[in-house]
Amino acid sequence: MEWFATLSLALGSAWTSGINLYATVSVLGLLQRFGGVKLPGGLEVLDNWWIIGFAGGLYIVEFFADKIPYVDSVWDVVHTFIRVPAGVIVAYAATNQLDPSIYIPAALIGGGLAFSSHGTKATARIAANLSPEPVSNWILSLAEDAIAIVGTFLAVFAPIVIAVVLVVFLIFFFWAFPKIYRSIRRLFTATAAFFRGESFEEVAKKAG
Repeated sequence: MEWFATLSLALGSAWTSGINLYATVSVLGLLQRFGGVKLPGGLEVLDNWWIIGFAGGLYIVEFFADKIPYVDSVWDVVHTFIRVPAGVIVAYAATNQLDPSIYIPAALIGGGLAFSSHGTKATARIAANLSPEPVSNWILSLAEDAIAIVGTFLAVFAPIVIAVVLVVFLIFFFWAFPKIYRSIRRLFTATAAFFRGESFEEVAKKAG
């Protein structure tokens, strides 16, 4: 069942990368360096102090940026082009020692999982930003950090549990996909307007 554990780690880490890439990379690197964990395939390089430090530094930046209304949504737009490719890379790196019939689909599915978790996160943030109070941003951000960190631990230590979590999440994602798609489109429209100097909030409401 080693292949199953490797595949679960690959897909679980790709999924958490879509939520918080920097927390995922930091936790994986620290687990290998201090937790006695041997990460599969190319993921073993993550215990390098330069990688851990860089990911940790970006996690701190994201920790604060992710809690500022509208800045968090702009951050999500930019990270659409970072988290999703990272999901592909993480899944590929974890499984590239396996047969091509496994690591190629794993990389593709990993990208899809990163996109789905990222899209769900971005959709929740849009709803929170249109609410009149700022507390929901902090609650969502802390919850997302916790999910990413706990999810990474599960991917490493509990392959069956993370596999069940992914199945449940995908059922929810496909059920909510029309709303998520509309929210992502609205997010890109509002962000473009924001960079043109228009009100992010007003454009987001109009785009909805």
